[in-house]
Amino acid sequence: MFKLKIKRFFIFSILFLSFPRCSFCREPDPQELETLVITKEKSFLFSGSSARPEQAGAFHYQSALETLAGLPVDLESRALAGGIQSDFSLRGSTFSQVLILLNGQRINDPQTAHHNSDIPFTKEDIKRIEVIPGAGSALFGPDAIAGAVDFVLQPPKERKIVLESAAGTRHSGYGLLSVGDKVKDFGFRFSVEEAKSGGFRYDTDFEKFTASLATRWELPLGSWENDFGYQRKAFGAYDFYTPGLGYPSFEWTRTYLFNSGLSLEKDGILVKPNFLWRRHFDKFALNRNLASYNDHHTDMFVPGIYFQKEAGVLGKTGIGLEWGQERIISSNLGKHTRDYRSIYLDDSAALSDRVDLGFSLRLDDFSDFRQAYTGSANLKFKLNAATALNLGISRSLRIPSFTELYYNDPTTLGNPDLAPEKAWNYQAGLEYKQEGYSSGLVFFFRQENKMIDWVKKDPAVKWQPRNFTADNVFGLEYSLHKTFNRLFSLDANYTYTDKVVDRQGYLYKYGLNYARHLARTVFNFDLPFGRQEIGLDYKQQPGRRGWLLLNAGLNYALNKNTDIFINAANIFNVEYQDIPGIPQSGRSVQAGLRWEW
Repeated sequence: MFKLKIKRFFIFSILFLSFPRCSFCREPDPQELETLVITKEKSFLFSGSSARPEQAGAFHYQSALETLAGLPVDLESRALAGGIQSDFSLRGSTFSQVLILLNGQRINDPQTAHHNSDIPFTKEDIKRIEVIPGAGSALFGPDAIAGAVDFVLQPPKERKIVLESAAGTRHSGYGLLSVGDKVKDFGFRFSVEEAKSGGFRYDTDFEKFTASLATRWELPLGSWENDFGYQRKAFGAYDFYTPGLGYPSFEWTRTYLFNSGLSLEKDGILVKPNFLWRRHFDKFALNRNLASYNDHHTDMFVPGIYFQKEAGVLGKTGIGLEWGQERIISSNLGKHTRDYRSIYLDDSAALSDRVDLGFSLRLDDFSDFRQAYTGSANLKFKLNAATALNLGISRSLRIPSFTELYYNDPTTLGNPDLAPEKAWNYQAGLEYKQEGYSSGLVFFFRQENKMIDWVKKDPAVKWQPRNFTADNVFGLEYSLHKTFNRLFSLDANYTYTDKVVDRQGYLYKYGLNYARHLARTVFNFDLPFGRQEIGLDYKQQPGRRGWLLLNAGLNYALNKNTDIFINAANIFNVEYQDIPGIPQSGRSVQAGLRWEW
């Protein structure tokens, strides 16, 4: 009864504080709800959220991925902190139904979406992280069934040196060095980061090393940016993919990513050629005590070009071309290659002082599947200077991963006859913005067709992925930012999701593992001696009891160049399982120093 009262009080407090009663507010911080109308790099979107890693909170320092804790993304972790192995979920989606972007370019892992969090850049490289839900994400290509998460990199534009180090419970340690400078028209930044932990129980130890290099040349008509990242991980994976079976697994991954893009503009015409290459190595042992491994090597190549022109009453009109290829060489999945060719259009225009329209249309031609059309339309009505009504509809798809098609082990069996998933997204939202305050409420409905999940009817047989006829997903999202004064502000969001699934007598491995209630609140205190944050996270999945986590962090400024910080996660030492059958870590504390020149 006591826990139930706490949960009710937590959600009621978010709603109560959302009413605009502040008359002494300052400018909102970057985590507030934003409405954006720009190029394909961030398409016409509404009710999207963004956060900056360096301002995301004292207790989110270790990984740029941890910044997502302040946004409406269900980051499903497998017992490891620091973004070592996490799955993304939006609006009740499976871990495969979220599109991951880097500077607007698709980087989803073709082997399995379990590797989508292998993003080889440090928090010093990330300018902001944007969540593009539902109807705003269809432009960017396959996998945006429920939405997209875009990691936008920071161009090196200034001289900056950062040195950060921390240590904590369970023999954990962390260090980061970032050096950047700009000489005339050339800027560069080099960052290196390492994290280790002994783990909170057997087979949860990990190591992670990340290095990145960014360059930017200022050109007469624009700029040329290049980003290269490398990441190496080694981690205990006890029952990660076989919950409840007791396998002491271990996994090693390496990721290489190179993204190069030109941005040129003359006479109102924008031209943006781009090339992205991602290579990923995965070595997995179902039992770390046996010398038996699965080795996987994947490559992605995505060259493309985008044109945009201001077309008078038609607004900003763009057209883009892409060609992509995905390859895998695997000891288990075999050797496969598939490619696709794409053409897409997008437009955003102000029809009047009160009405904005955005739409996109995309054609993808896959070598292994039929041609597919996707697209979106979004309409915004400005009711007054502070309030706007948004409507959106989109069609999206997801092609099966190589693992879903070809994998085989003692517990799972792939299915080479799978067809792509398809979905329609509908949403309607109301947003309110004034100085120091913003809030938004969105109702969404998603119709999924041929949804893919790993299922079985007999517990004694292997899990196998199958296409199902249809799922219906509906819910609402609420987002709030409020600045009370120059010392105190609040960021909060709440998502309710319900999913109507035609079970057809099957047991599901992933389909029902989603957050029905997901609520997050971060209290920000800008104190004279530093910054303090207190975060509350509540999550409840269908058929399971929810859990409430308390996190806190404090930054203390020793001088203008030096901060000392202490961070505590899961302060109440709550026992919970993000993935059923895989216990999560209890209370942890870390402390460290940050120098910046």
